[in-house]
Amino acid sequence: MIDISAQLKREEEEVIRLRRDFHQYPELGYKEFRTSEIVANYLKECGLDIRRMTGTGVVGLLRGEHPGKTLMLRADMDALPVLEENDVPYRSRNEGAMHACGHDAHMAMLLVAARILAGFRGEILGNIKFVFEPNEENVGALAMIEAGVLDDPPVNACMGIHLWSLLDSGKIGLTEGPFMAGTDHLELEIKGKGGHTGIPHQAVDPVLAAAQVIQSIQMIQTRERDVFQPAIVMVGKIVGGTAGNIIPDHVKLEGTIRHLGDFDPSSSNDPKRKLERIIEGICRSHKTEYILTFPYSHPPVMNDPKMTELVGQTALEVLQNKHSIVSYHSMVGEDFSEFAARVPGVFYFIGAGNSEKNTRFPHHHPRFNIDEAVLRTGVEMHVRTALKYLES
Repeated sequence: MIDISAQLKREEEEVIRLRRDFHQYPELGYKEFRTSEIVANYLKECGLDIRRMTGTGVVGLLRGEHPGKTLMLRADMDALPVLEENDVPYRSRNEGAMHACGHDAHMAMLLVAARILAGFRGEILGNIKFVFEPNEENVGALAMIEAGVLDDPPVNACMGIHLWSLLDSGKIGLTEGPFMAGTDHLELEIKGKGGHTGIPHQAVDPVLAAAQVIQSIQMIQTRERDVFQPAIVMVGKIVGGTAGNIIPDHVKLEGTIRHLGDFDPSSSNDPKRKLERIIEGICRSHKTEYILTFPYSHPPVMNDPKMTELVGQTALEVLQNKHSIVSYHSMVGEDFSEFAARVPGVFYFIGAGNSEKNTRFPHHHPRFNIDEAVLRTGVEMHVRTALKYLES
């Protein structure tokens, strides 16, 4: 008989130790060299078969001693280019990089879950793949899928957890169907003709065109979309010019389109087509040219009904309070959607926001942090949901 509670008790300090170590040494996408070595060695010590893929990605396969299905549990590895402002002993030591989204905790929880489950190999039906994905912020899931992460043995279902500072500690956010937004990353270059700001009529100003583009694309979400079918168009980066008295010859913008629905690219309702229509009209009126690209995208996270029900049942066992399991949606993107688009999957939030511990800053903020007390909940959810799925 598997005594999960006793194992969880013994591993409480370990999961915090791992999380803090990862937090001190954050690495950006596809540069997770130290991180992946630690992950691979840890899984080897657990007796798992290790496979490296897409440079820094790691997959650990736990083969149960009885035949059955194969479940994939996934954690993301990459940090963000953020300068940390937290004054904590485990503050980032890699200047300009920070685990400002919880990936450090995701890795720690999954590693400890792997150690616990490996200890009960003889009672496990089927297999569990522990997938540590690099470069999640830029859709690293696709590269892992192309490299065969869902094959050999074929994955039957997938699960993932994200700690969430905007949800109270002690709660789990879970919803069937659309859960997190599909995201299209956009890059726009507006080309004009450089000149002197004192002689603007001899130039073609791309700055003015860019300003109108940023303002006008907001009409997509406020005037051209049903409010019950949300889409968010945001520009987060603007690069242009070298001095205040020089009209530049080009301006570059980067941003995202987020939505909770699947769109036919040939449909006039596709936000990307609406975006280009607006940009084309503005650039024509300003006598500028443009290049618009979407370097990477992923669909919304769609939670499978049966997998969602299984996680809900497990959450009730873990939390012992049905009111602590809340319906939740987010317009934040998550490339776990690529896995869940190919096999039945479920992704859910574990609340990590605690005002007393100052852990309510939003994700990607330089003071983002988590309530480490919820790490045990994450480990327990991984272990119990895996066993419940493989026994079903």
